Amino acid sequence: MTITDSSSQPVLKQILRVPVLVAALGYFVDMYDLFLFSIVRVPSLRSLGLSGDELMTNGIILLDLQMAGLLIGGILWGVMGDKRGRLSVLFGSILTYSLANIGNGFVTTVEQYAVLRFIAGIGLAGELGAGITLVTEILPKKIRGYGTTLVATMGVLGAITAYFVADALSWRMSYFVGGGLGLLLMIMRVRVFESSMFDKLKSRNISRGNIMQLFATRERTLKYLQSILIGLPMWCTVGVLITFSPEFGRALAINGTVDAGQAVMIFFGGQVAGDIVSGLLSQRFQRRKSVIFFFILISFTFSTVYLLMPNNDLVVFYVVCALLGFGNGYWTLFVTVAAELFGTNLRATVATTVPNFVRGSVIPITLAFQLLKPYLGIVYSAFLLSVIIYIIALVALKFLEETFSKDLNYAEQDGNAPASDPQMSDVKVERPIRGKR
Repeated sequence: MTITDSSSQPVLKQILRVPVLVAALGYFVDMYDLFLFSIVRVPSLRSLGLSGDELMTNGIILLDLQMAGLLIGGILWGVMGDKRGRLSVLFGSILTYSLANIGNGFVTTVEQYAVLRFIAGIGLAGELGAGITLVTEILPKKIRGYGTTLVATMGVLGAITAYFVADALSWRMSYFVGGGLGLLLMIMRVRVFESSMFDKLKSRNISRGNIMQLFATRERTLKYLQSILIGLPMWCTVGVLITFSPEFGRALAINGTVDAGQAVMIFFGGQVAGDIVSGLLSQRFQRRKSVIFFFILISFTFSTVYLLMPNNDLVVFYVVCALLGFGNGYWTLFVTVAAELFGTNLRATVATTVPNFVRGSVIPITLAFQLLKPYLGIVYSAFLLSVIIYIIALVALKFLEETFSKDLNYAEQDGNAPASDPQMSDVKVERPIRGKR
């Protein structure tokens, strides 16, 4: 069975369809696990016998392995989503990271922890892209922004929930809870159906999930790279400023001890508000780029405040974390734009790989941060990185196309299929064009 769109239905009824709700809950569990490590990094590594600088050094290694898993998983799940369908990814990814989550609760060595964070990263890579792809394809274009906002907002609430669970339970039990939630969600997904766009395309003689098509022309390659680059600031702040907030707190001489779990919770509390506001602004003005530009500027402003404003008060530090989270609230629009930029036969590949490549950017970012730290110190090395990354993101955004009103019922082609092919009668074909459109 497939779900068909009906623009005559009430907006709220369309947004609260089962696939949208299940995609939102899936991202809730995804974000719970993804940021649980940032929250329990210190207590979990201490229980494994580490202390002092080992907590940051080994924490970076584990974080980078998780992100490496996200990079690999992003490609695997993205290709599978276009070849076999969006639902195959929704089931496969959640099973992988749920079992890895449970395994994390049993680790007794850093090596075991590292392997399971890598496997968890592979599993976590598929959830957001497949969910956003499904939502954008089943909702009418005028309201699909509301659907993706719901998905992203639920995801951020998952990160907040991870804090409260970790605060109430041991770090091992917190991992068990995440794994159990994932397995429970799999039961709910029995009721989810494939998107009608993908089902129509599946019966056509059109190549699907061919990642090399993304590099078939200069125009398509640039569009893909630009969609990645606009997201870099978000994971610069999360991967460096928030994950290692205790270390920054000491370097900034904050009175009191900065708790990483509280910083993550407060940051994502701000991002919930940012995701909602950015999504609503995008729908109100029917533009994505302008809203993303505005939020990137907010994010840069409070990154600068976080690092350079003279402040010793712990409460003020946490307030800045919340405002920084608000500035990062364009994550919804960022992933939605990635899904809207490409045809149905490449949409899952793009929507899955793009956010995971951005997540994976934490690896070179943290590497550069570590290389600069001995020369500039923890604060100024982070600031220099931030300036470079925000400039790159703004330049990439300037040349990206607006996607708000784009019709998504089309396929990307290399030009080897004739436009008159009767098998493509109800699927538009977009051929690569060199130069401007």
